[in-house]
Amino acid sequence: MPLNRVNPAELSPATGFSHAVTATGSRLVFLAGQTALDSEGEVAGTTLPEQFERALTNLLTALRHAGGTPADLARVTVYATDVADYRANARELGAIWKRLAGRDYPAMAVIGTVRLWDEQAMVEVDGVAVLD
Repeated sequence: MPLNRVNPAELSPATGFSHAVTATGSRLVFLAGQTALDSEGEVAGTTLPEQFERALTNLLTALRHAGGTPADLARVTVYATDVADYRANARELGAIWKRLAGRDYPAMAVIGTVRLWDEQAMVEVDGVAVLD
């Protein structure tokens, strides 16, 4: 396994993310930001959880086609247009993550932003994966 998740006891409990991830693989995959765009280029979903599920599915689809799996994700950044809404839905978003990506959490950050490229988009997800 090219990734080692590091969660020191001195830091707050890592719930839904890892504090650090070391990588020793031989190939990096840089994943472009994905929103809830469907195959027609339209934003799908009207709630944050619906859009998060589609954005994460899109990210994992790109990763799969590059030869990786969710366990290969070393870093993920989530951009949310409403961080309060993201926090209010954290439990549901965590369940979506676990269902689609499992329990191997990358180093993560959630960043609030005024808006995304597609005006209807509420969330965007990008990442870096390390493959053997």
